[in-house]
Amino acid sequence: MNDTSIVLGLATAALAGAALGALFFGGLWWTVRRAAASPRPALWFGPSLLLRMTVVVGGFYLVGGAHWPRLAACLLGFVLARIAVLRLSRRRPLALPGGRHAS
Repeated sequence: MNDTSIVLGLATAALAGAALGALFFGGLWWTVRRAAASPRPALWFGPSLLLRMTVVVGGFYLVGGAHWPRLAACLLGFVLARIAVLRLSRRRPLALPGGRHAS
């Protein structure tokens, strides 16, 4: 293998990790919003966790295989997706007249 294919493999693994992270944490955000409005939130959290974990563990297994550098790159992409979802889902303060912000 040459250096270009190694770098390409690691970049692909990082992108796959980012996709898995976006799916996992985006799914968690969606589940929390749905469960908050539900009279039985446990019926949302249990199956959602099982589905999200199954997809992510399976994805890590397929991407990483027996190669720890690809697994590490996948984990890095997963963590970066977590940071991105946290920033995108954060509520913005309500702007009040006069430039003030509500707490």
